[in-house]
Amino acid sequence: MSILIKNVTIVTMNHNRQILHGSVYIEGDEIKEVGDAAHQANKVIDGAGQVLIPGLIQPHIHLCQTLFRGQADDLELLDWLRLRVWPLEGAHDPESIYYSALLGCGEMFLGGTTSIIDMETVHHTDSAIQAIADCGMRAITGKVMMDHGEALPDSLREGTGPSIQESVDLLEKWHGRYNGRIQYAFMPRFVVTCSEELLAEVAKLAGQYNVKVHTHASENRSEIQLVGRERGMRNVAYLHKLDMTGPNLILAHCIWLDDTEISILAQTGTAMVHCPSSNMKLASGIARIAEIVEMGITVGIAADGATCNNNLDQFQEMRLCALLQKPLHGPTVMPAQKVFELATIGGAKAMGLDKQIGSIEPGKRADLALVALDGLHNTPSQGGNIYSQLVYQLQSSDVAMTMVDGQVVMEKRQLLTIDQKEVRKKCLKAITRLKQRTGVILS
Repeated sequence: MSILIKNVTIVTMNHNRQILHGSVYIEGDEIKEVGDAAHQANKVIDGAGQVLIPGLIQPHIHLCQTLFRGQADDLELLDWLRLRVWPLEGAHDPESIYYSALLGCGEMFLGGTTSIIDMETVHHTDSAIQAIADCGMRAITGKVMMDHGEALPDSLREGTGPSIQESVDLLEKWHGRYNGRIQYAFMPRFVVTCSEELLAEVAKLAGQYNVKVHTHASENRSEIQLVGRERGMRNVAYLHKLDMTGPNLILAHCIWLDDTEISILAQTGTAMVHCPSSNMKLASGIARIAEIVEMGITVGIAADGATCNNNLDQFQEMRLCALLQKPLHGPTVMPAQKVFELATIGGAKAMGLDKQIGSIEPGKRADLALVALDGLHNTPSQGGNIYSQLVYQLQSSDVAMTMVDGQVVMEKRQLLTIDQKEVRKKCLKAITRLKQRTGVILS
């Protein structure tokens, strides 16, 4: 299959950050030519009046939680987990988690997101990964690991050995499948719910298999206090002691880091993911992103789960990423171009995939999004700063086409790999079923 996208403004995000007007020619899963491409193709898309961007990248998502949106408002992190999220996650069955994943992927395709790091729950991870495979999303994914902590419900508590063995089994089944579109990572939830034995073994296995580790860290002050009491150290320092830090570790949130911990991230090449909407809704705090980016630490942006955000809109995350830092550091910090870099090539670097995705260049995978500029909120659209439009003006509803690995997964606001009506029907039945199972009164 060959595709030609013509007459379009191209925000390349290549090394020189070129913005071109012309065409992009794609063969199979690969971008072959950018700029003056003039080829015959099986499919031609006229991009007149539109902007072609690299597919947006969200390196911290919980697809297993998409089904729970609106069920856990107005709570801080540890209560939010204990009273709402953990009971619901423990109630999942294979069908509910499959459609929860499809629901999240469909929403993200409609908003131009093409790649994610997805942290699942303890059970039924196979079903979630199958949903990712079926719909065409690019993902690093894995089962969450939870073998420690008094607050854990019985429905999620694991033995250390079985948690590790199931993770290894899933890795050996899924890692590298679908032309490398699906990769596996070890995903201990956070230090609070993981024994030192489990974390140390994860560090060893990640090195043995050369795969990523993704976990939460320093999201909440109560969490840090709990880790300090139990482990005698702050989060990042403790993970560093266990030899977990380095380019294969991606940390979500990192709001309450001290200067020593930020230095550890910089020195070890550890990546982090900023989730501004989630951090605000849970009242967790504002991460020191402007300083962290200035130190050269790899940073991506993501929505987190739909239970602590209520949507998975990367355009909203970009806008908030920029705006939150300005009252703290002045109007010149986090300019729109820098924020857009975090949502594209920054996310690709966090995933370890920057040689494959994150920019529009020959030889890279055809993960793309086409956005329209004809809305009133985008007018006037000529002669302005295109990055400013992308970060401050554009909305998810402006995305006209989304492509992953050369496959068009959404076009003209219609999902092509997901039956939207079926997913809504199955999800409405599933959330009723899960709420009945929990025995907890939910909103």
